[in-house]
Amino acid sequence: MLKLYDDPDSGNGYKARLLLALLGQPYDLVEVNAIQGETRREAFLTKNPNGRIPVLELEDGTFLPESNAILFYLAEETAYLPADSLGRARALQWMFFEQYSHEPYVAVLRFWARHTDKTRENEAQWAEREKRGYDALGVMERTLTEQHWLLGGTPSIADISLYAYTHVADQGGLDLSRFPALRAWIDRFPDLEGYVPFSGRLRATDDRKA
Repeated sequence: MLKLYDDPDSGNGYKARLLLALLGQPYDLVEVNAIQGETRREAFLTKNPNGRIPVLELEDGTFLPESNAILFYLAEETAYLPADSLGRARALQWMFFEQYSHEPYVAVLRFWARHTDKTRENEAQWAEREKRGYDALGVMERTLTEQHWLLGGTPSIADISLYAYTHVADQGGLDLSRFPALRAWIDRFPDLEGYVPFSGRLRATDDRKA
């Protein structure tokens, strides 16, 4: 059986958990507490030398890290990955966008808001991340104004990759009310068969209160 090493508060991990649920694919979940540094311990580094979650362990014992690589692997020969070469490239286009133009701002703001404190010294960093986060949401808004899903008429791993942190962007202080098409896209996800919500919980071991 597949085994997923993941932290429940990780949006990157939620990508994999959501696709596994949508596919009806059974797996074992091994919780890893990233906040407490468990991903930097030798036992985890043997699975992913980069010290990051999620990591998918395949049936043969192979370890596959990186959330979007996991999505691509799991979606092979399913409706969530286009069969044609251009469609697959378009999916990758959005997934590269997620990692380079979206996650470093939308996800980081959420992490900062949940696990750190804004101070006068880092206010400029927050403002810059907010600007770039809104820029990324604006790119998505323009596409979703014309179609229901990022690749057109059906959901794909491109949508799953971006949904994870987009639908909780307000937890990082971003105002989703500015983006009506984006909010309509978010509202479509719970209607997908097999959908599971993102717990995104703070643990009792965290210093900050929920």
